[in-house]
Amino acid sequence: MKNSKIIAAAALSILAAAAAQAETYQGVQAPVSSNSRAEVNAQAMVAARSENPYADGVSSRVAPALTASADRAAIRSQAVATAHEPNQNLDRKAFVNSVVPSQYSITRSVTQQAGL
Repeated sequence: MKNSKIIAAAALSILAAAAAQAETYQGVQAPVSSNSRAEVNAQAMVAARSENPYADGVSSRVAPALTASADRAAIRSQAVATAHEPNQNLDRKAFVNSVVPSQYSITRSVTQQAGL
C-alpha cells in the first residue's frame, strides 16, 4: 500500500515538473516600422484632431446622402426583368449532382421588352 502511494506521488511530481516550464526571455524587441519618426508624428497629429469613430453619439448623426452610380430606371428595369424570369428561384442543390438541367437554363435576349 505504501509503495503504490509513493509511486503515485512520484508520477504526479514528474508530471507537475514537466508541465511547469517557464518562458524564455528574449529581451526588448527592436521596433519594425517603415515610417520615420516625423511621419508617425504627423499621423498621430491627424488622428488626434479627427473625430472619434467609436464615440457614443457617432451613430446618432444624420448620414450623408448616398449617390448612385447607375440610373434608377435602369436598375428598376433589370429588377423587373429578373423577377419575371421563369427560373429565378431555382436552387442548384435541388437537382441531382447539383446541376441545373438544360431545360431550365436562361437564354437572355439582347433587347428588353418595352414597358417593364
